[in-house]
Amino acid sequence: MQSPISSGRYGHLTETGSFKVIEKERSHHSSIYGKIVDGYGRTIVADADVDMHVPGGCRFVPAPMPYFMRFHGSDGMHAGYLPGYPASHGCVRMPDQLAVAFYNAVDVGTPVTVFGRTPRTSGYFQYGGQQQQRRPPWPWFRQPIGPQYEPQPRIYESRPAYP
Repeated sequence: MQSPISSGRYGHLTETGSFKVIEKERSHHSSIYGKIVDGYGRTIVADADVDMHVPGGCRFVPAPMPYFMRFHGSDGMHAGYLPGYPASHGCVRMPDQLAVAFYNAVDVGTPVTVFGRTPRTSGYFQYGGQQQQRRPPWPWFRQPIGPQYEPQPRIYESRPAYP
């Protein structure tokens, strides 16, 4: 089985090597990372961690990591957002459907091999042999990265159609 992924971003690189699945959890939540929301559930800080100050009236919400398969320390494979570049805090994110397939196919003890390099360094090989398409130097296209920079839906104030 193979899947497109998003691995650990610079500063939180995914550990490479040979591991085994040491835990499976269908509905896992991060104990470190998440977001800070206000009393209405609106996101105040999209990329938060438990050490951040939480303003009054707000709360920390742990990041969901469905179909989590831990293989090393706090790193694991799980369903998640794939922006097209390394963006996680060390985990290996996969599309939802493939994460479900992997979760159902593996057992605790299944071997996991993590290899390659992030595009920040040279010589990254996808699936262990074919060179991946080259990208411009970091930061790609000089755009900020992360879900907090993705386009946000516009919310308009609702008014009655007839006063």
